[in-house]
Amino acid sequence: MAGLAVAALLCGVPGLLAGPRSLQVETAPSAQQNYVWVNVGNVEGHLATYSSPEGAFSPDSSALALVSKGKIVVDGLTGGNLSIEKVLHPRIKDLSDLDIQSVNFLDPNTLFLMGTGIVHEKNKQDRPTPLIGFRWNIQQDALDGTVAMFGSSGGFGRPRYFPQIKFLGMYKDDTFILWSPISRKAMEIRIPELTREPHLYSFSPNGHWLLLAQIAGGGSPNPIVVRLSEHKFVDVLSGFQETVMSMRFSRDSGKLVTAGEDGQVRIWSVPDWKLLETLSGHKGPVRWAEFSPDGHWVASAGEDHTVRIWSADDGKAVQTLSESRAPVDTVTFSPDGNYVAATTDDQVLIWKKTPTGP
Repeated sequence: MAGLAVAALLCGVPGLLAGPRSLQVETAPSAQQNYVWVNVGNVEGHLATYSSPEGAFSPDSSALALVSKGKIVVDGLTGGNLSIEKVLHPRIKDLSDLDIQSVNFLDPNTLFLMGTGIVHEKNKQDRPTPLIGFRWNIQQDALDGTVAMFGSSGGFGRPRYFPQIKFLGMYKDDTFILWSPISRKAMEIRIPELTREPHLYSFSPNGHWLLLAQIAGGGSPNPIVVRLSEHKFVDVLSGFQETVMSMRFSRDSGKLVTAGEDGQVRIWSVPDWKLLETLSGHKGPVRWAEFSPDGHWVASAGEDHTVRIWSADDGKAVQTLSESRAPVDTVTFSPDGNYVAATTDDQVLIWKKTPTGP
């Protein structure tokens, strides 16, 4: 598919909530140090751990949806105080042991859920599903449409959902398949030079670029740049000695942030792919890094149990958020930039951006 076409398609539970812990921050001077992120709640459950949890925020940033013990809990964020607005109980006919892995808002009243389960069919042996995806109506607490199964024919890598473009991506052979949970239509993007599976990849929001990393059997950790209008490799981000663990574009597609096993967060310019800043401070691998919606901040999630906030403009450390007791898997900003949410295996932590002065 031509690059322009790609760009066009991409255009009540007791004990669940815990109060915020005491504020634990380390700060460093920065030209943009006008705010401090304050912990407003630590909640039992999880957000997406294999893809960005950005879609867990409602479009207006008034709510956060998370998975907790087989339920979907929608927490209100009004005024910075967490409150349970809705508890949903997803259930699918002829399917048991539903294990929901991620939840994303498609619109204020519709969620896109992904997970696995056990299929029961008359006169047949029960069998596990591949990854499934389905829309869920929040107000009716009911299935909206039908259930889709991904990769049931085998040979596909792990499907990944991209909240910025609202497409689910799958890879097989030399081809990426992008599937929309809204239209339920798919398109294919073939990259002839790609002969091995990339376990990590990221599409730019404008549909112009595809980044590939963790390529199976590859000897280099350096990510490869694909120009989608040509379906060709056009550049390499060099200088990595260890595995790249996440790659995320800014909302305007003008920058890229990578997180690495070497403990470094790197900011790159697009489309010349120059290294702008190297952000050092995490003690151990960094699992995830992501830009704020306005592009001025970066949040990173580390195995050192911290979330760190950086200035994307000058690369300076702004704040270290130390409330987590476990390695942090992913982190994201709310659409309005006023909240940061991070997830461990069993906990979601939320911070609110608070002005520090005039």
